[in-house]
Amino acid sequence: MAPKTKIKNARAARAKQSKPAKKSLAAKRVRPAGIDPKRVQAILAKLDEAYPIASCELKHENPFQLLISTILSAQCTDTRVNEVTKTLYVKYPTPEAFAYATPKDLEQEIRPTGFFRNKTKSIIGASKAIVETFGGKVPRTMEELLTLPGVARKTANVVLGTAYGISSGIVVDTHVQRLAKRLDLSRNDDPKKIEQDLMQVIPKDKWILFSHQLIWHGRRVCQARKPKCVECNLESLCYSKDKTV
Repeated sequence: MAPKTKIKNARAARAKQSKPAKKSLAAKRVRPAGIDPKRVQAILAKLDEAYPIASCELKHENPFQLLISTILSAQCTDTRVNEVTKTLYVKYPTPEAFAYATPKDLEQEIRPTGFFRNKTKSIIGASKAIVETFGGKVPRTMEELLTLPGVARKTANVVLGTAYGISSGIVVDTHVQRLAKRLDLSRNDDPKKIEQDLMQVIPKDKWILFSHQLIWHGRRVCQARKPKCVECNLESLCYSKDKTV
């Protein structure tokens, strides 16, 4: 065999060997370093210490009201939603009242929550489905809830977890999304992928409380622009690049 041919073959062999190595290195970089079981347990213990009775802050009297409030909470604070629903649920006390409401009237009622036209369509559509398909009762399964207009996994998880105590997944709102990345429990940006990441490392019996705890922590301490790291009892476990201490 000619020397040039041997050199080419050797280079080709080295190239083949190097490709799997690059892939494995990339895979290691994607996998969060913060999901060591001992670290996760320490995070959960700290959250239990800070927020032992964290719960949903959307005011509601039944699963249907919680569903409507959760739809309204998209791109809106819970405080504003609670202000709106204080009178909304008096004017529209039942699923039937929402299902057959005049869209223009409902739009004005929920206008302060933002995106009121789309939310009106979702609320009326979901209410009609509940009345006409589910006998006036909010479904108790993820599969059925996802058939309702305006309902995605976040909303379904809120209803199932808070109203029914069913652990079907983990609520991933903007706070959970932000904290999951800061605590290095997920390195994904898509809420569905973040939820899957969290479900793999958080014990199922903690899913409901864990969601509430992260949301409370995100509102009170680990805020988006200026996290209050000095006040954070998770500070010693956190190595986020945007820490303020």
